[in-house]
Amino acid sequence: MKALLLAFALALFLHLLVPDKGQSLVQPSRYAVFLIVMILLYLLLYLLGRIKPRWGAALASRTPLLAAAFLLLTIWDLLTLKLGILPLPYFPDPNRVLDVFYTDWQTLGISLLHSLRLQFLGYFLGASLGLVAGISAGWSRSLGYWLTPLIKIIGPIPATAWIPVALTVFPNSFWASIYLVALAVWFPVTIMSSSGISNVPRAYFEVARTLGADTRFLIFKVAIPAALPFIFIGLFMGLTTSFLALIVAEMLGAKAGLGWYIAWSQSWAEYAKVYAVLIIISFIFSNLITLLFKCRDRVLVWQKGVVKW
Repeated sequence: MKALLLAFALALFLHLLVPDKGQSLVQPSRYAVFLIVMILLYLLLYLLGRIKPRWGAALASRTPLLAAAFLLLTIWDLLTLKLGILPLPYFPDPNRVLDVFYTDWQTLGISLLHSLRLQFLGYFLGASLGLVAGISAGWSRSLGYWLTPLIKIIGPIPATAWIPVALTVFPNSFWASIYLVALAVWFPVTIMSSSGISNVPRAYFEVARTLGADTRFLIFKVAIPAALPFIFIGLFMGLTTSFLALIVAEMLGAKAGLGWYIAWSQSWAEYAKVYAVLIIISFIFSNLITLLFKCRDRVLVWQKGVVKW
């Protein structure tokens, strides 16, 4: 805790007392307010941790990382605003980036909601089609005979390479973006689902048939549950590739969303807004991956903690 308080005091001291060499047009200092809010929040959590030892242990394990974060913010502030080593507009200071959240929160919020809508629609569509194709190819040899060449031909093509085709075929950029995200998800989910079904031990099916199981029971009660570790790997891979497809599609074709906001900000050389969106992307997408892993741990209780995020 002492290291964290020292890092906080150093960050606040240097920001308030060292004269600025870089240009700062933001008043008052939102960076200083941010530092104070963060340390007050930490102290509140620390007091709650004294009541709940489990919370306290979790907070204590993260304290060195928080101290390192304060030091990184200090270095960023020094290199940009205080010493002017990293020039504007490409390297804005923390104060400018934080000001974007305060002054442009409405546009950021609308862009985030638009991106999340595209993400969820495209992801669930691609995952659903990938599960159907993968399970079918893994279960039936005849279907696998026809689906495997299609997967091998279409799958390796990056989803972003289909942007010109998507913008031509679909009536608007919204549906084109959904198609690109779905395509980015479809390939890994299909491959891993097919592999999972194909690698289920035959002994499982023989035991189930001995007990009178029909084909439907074998698929939904034996094959799919046994293949879930592979399926979740495909869902994770599809989620990460969908982020890339989403942002690139919005940067090139959409008229709203986080990718559009990055492209628009870059065209006006407002790089503080670009960095603000990168922070949002990191926070939101990281939490989506965390949510997927928590679902995995809940479904695959016997493999909890095998794959960590």
